[in-house]
Amino acid sequence: MRRRSSNSAGWRSSTNKRRGESLRFDEFGFAFTNRREQKLHRCHDYSYPQLSSVRVKELCELLSYWNGASFICKSQIERFIRMGIPPSLRGRVWKCLLNLDGLRESSDFNYQTCLSEVRGPLVDLGVSEYGILSAIATLGDTQNDLGLDQPSSSEPSYSIDEITLFRQIALDLQRSFPTHRSLMGQSSEAIEGQAKLFRVLIAYAKYNPQVGYSQGMSYIAAVLLMQLGEEEAFWALTALLDKSKYLAELFDLSLTKVQHQVKVFDQFLKHRKAQLSKHLDSAGVLSVHFVMPWFLTLFTSLPCWDSVLAVWDLIILQGLQAVFRTALTIIELLEPRLMELNDEGTMLPLLLRVPVYVAEYTVLISALWKTEVQDWELKCMNSLVLDESHHEPETEKSENLQDTSSNVRTENKTQNVSTSGGKKTSEKDVNKPLRDQQQGLLTSWLNIVVTTAPVIMPERSLIIVFELRRVQ
Repeated sequence: MRRRSSNSAGWRSSTNKRRGESLRFDEFGFAFTNRREQKLHRCHDYSYPQLSSVRVKELCELLSYWNGASFICKSQIERFIRMGIPPSLRGRVWKCLLNLDGLRESSDFNYQTCLSEVRGPLVDLGVSEYGILSAIATLGDTQNDLGLDQPSSSEPSYSIDEITLFRQIALDLQRSFPTHRSLMGQSSEAIEGQAKLFRVLIAYAKYNPQVGYSQGMSYIAAVLLMQLGEEEAFWALTALLDKSKYLAELFDLSLTKVQHQVKVFDQFLKHRKAQLSKHLDSAGVLSVHFVMPWFLTLFTSLPCWDSVLAVWDLIILQGLQAVFRTALTIIELLEPRLMELNDEGTMLPLLLRVPVYVAEYTVLISALWKTEVQDWELKCMNSLVLDESHHEPETEKSENLQDTSSNVRTENKTQNVSTSGGKKTSEKDVNKPLRDQQQGLLTSWLNIVVTTAPVIMPERSLIIVFELRRVQ
């Protein structure tokens, strides 16, 4: 029986190898596979614009004398991003915009030294970075043994936190672009690609332990590796996750930050698309159901990869604002169809698996550049969310104090219960309607300000108003 099992495994391995050799890949490295075999449909009919040789030469010249502090350089690069960055130059554009050379030179962190330190525990575990996927079970067993505090003959050079980190990254590697040639199957290219992705992610977790590793990072790092060298991809990931302009307000160990940003987007959607927002709420579709996956993976689930890269171009140019801008654009394009649907079972799949007719370059990217999202709008929505979270604990605390007071006063029980109840009712009947009225007036004021603020009120003044309201 064992021999038969071995023969069966060998047959499967050789079949997979032949299958891998017979696969065809598109220009971005994604395999042409049967649609029924893949969880996420990838469209291979790309429609991104082709720049003329003159424009390509101009872009090359711009990159050769790039100065990130120059307004002229930034305005010129935005012009090229609008026209469409050639795939062959995208890595250079991202490298310039993220200032990778400057970031690496100003840091004391050494990428290669970090990897050397990581390899020690891996060797002790009997695990290779080139076979990390096959070691998931081994890591799980070791994790359980350490959790049970089983005795060992010698002190291990690794901790349970390191084992947990290794295993979590390995698990996510399996889910990161399983149809891309750099991560698909057991070819030498895929094994090397998986090892690179593992090294970049583990190095970042060591570089910034306060953020560590969380869901979504594997997708972001994988995209960077498709455009940049390994160490460049690490520094690009560092720039994106550490700088406040980009994704620093999205990623943390507890996912608290991304949950906050989802609430901000929810307010933003109510503000921009009130009717659609009500329709989604009535169907039981919450923003967290679809916005969190969009934000954590930076829209890499979109079926048209040329559109994904164009979205990333804009995000690397503008930062977090472009993330909100892209999410709003997708919802606006889906709005006619969403308004026709009435239940979560049909609406949520449409949002999680955006159809090709919406995601294709000529539709999505064209609409994206027409969609305007102002920085002051997001700051206002953020203030509203902070204001709500600021008032909720105070309300709960007040009610708890009232309950405690009524329990402590045991003398003249009937009178005290009546007094306590009257006090509680009084606060509920007076304060809550007042807050509701204030919120209603603020919402009405916002609707007016949206169209007139750029004219009648400077951006800074508007932010001060909201900050004062939040402090109060």
